Amino acid sequence: MRYEIRLAGRGGQGLVLAGLILGEAALISGRNVAMSQSYAPRVRGGTSLSEVVIDEEEIIYPKATSPHLLLVMSQEALEEQGSQLRPGGTVIIDSTEVGGEPQVEGRVISVPITRLARERLRAVAANMVALGVLGGATGIISKEELIEALRAHAPKGTERLNEEALELGWEEGERAKEGLS
Repeated sequence: MRYEIRLAGRGGQGLVLAGLILGEAALISGRNVAMSQSYAPRVRGGTSLSEVVIDEEEIIYPKATSPHLLLVMSQEALEEQGSQLRPGGTVIIDSTEVGGEPQVEGRVISVPITRLARERLRAVAANMVALGVLGGATGIISKEELIEALRAHAPKGTERLNEEALELGWEEGERAKEGLS
């Protein structure tokens, strides 16, 4: 089955790296993957998008036209991307950065991703906390596959921090999933 995921936030939040790691993890699992990114023309700020399409079959069209899963890390990203969520899909919001309850046709998972990263690790690890939440809440990919992909792509010297962030996010994602059951 084709599964479309879009990660959206501000430039500089590390969502392109998170998308790369997610895509690599799906490849490790034996599935086909297409990835794309787009950025605002600023170094920091503006909306940054990372799309990952995962399928057991050959991927004919590589873009996420109606995402099953949307991860948003900024208010601007939610406002721009929320309407793109497939009806019945899932949106994961960073409640540290996004205010209020999003008006979407689907399931909402709200986790204070940036606050958790800042208080328990370092703010720079929020992208890996987010990726852990995504995995733990959806089961789209295994934790082991994410960790293997993380080890291949994390900047040298940050592997331990990023693994801890992924683990923290995974636990929060599983807790959020249990709350929805």
